[in-house]
Amino acid sequence: MDQTITVLLVDDHVLVRRGFRRILEDEADISVVGEASDGVEAVQMACDLRPRVVLMDYAMPRMNGLLATRRILRARPEIAVLMLSMHSEEMGVREVIEAGVRGYILKNALDLDLGSAIRQAAAGELVLGVTLPEPRVLKNGRRSGLTPRALEILQLIVEEDQTEKSQHCSTLVTIPWACTARI
Repeated sequence: MDQTITVLLVDDHVLVRRGFRRILEDEADISVVGEASDGVEAVQMACDLRPRVVLMDYAMPRMNGLLATRRILRARPEIAVLMLSMHSEEMGVREVIEAGVRGYILKNALDLDLGSAIRQAAAGELVLGVTLPEPRVLKNGRRSGLTPRALEILQLIVEEDQTEKSQHCSTLVTIPWACTARI
């Protein structure tokens, strides 16, 4: 049985993808099988290539890493997604973890061992490059004012073009106005 960990690199910056590819070329047990420049490409390539790990940037055009992760894991739950970001805000980190990522690491981490992080994610371990405080819980026991589906729909509205937007708007759920201040 082949023990090589296949990886799909997803980042809208070609230099970042090249840099990660070069780092991973030195890892004998890791093979980069593809590169995508946005979330739309990432979903398609993940379904086609079936990598063990997707190294996913959070902020990208057309579809962000969070929405792409949700779609990938819905189609291929066996894939481990390792999220990369420049941001360490608690809400964003918790949101991607709740979406099912196996890890969240900061791009600017000085001591980042990318190969080790990929191996851990492939093994099913949670990889966190940030420290999270205890979650704040709202009165109703939820951690957020919006459901995951409401957040996904709002993200689609913000990011997708007018044609796609109109298709998703017909399925909108009612969102309390008090919650929109948190968006």
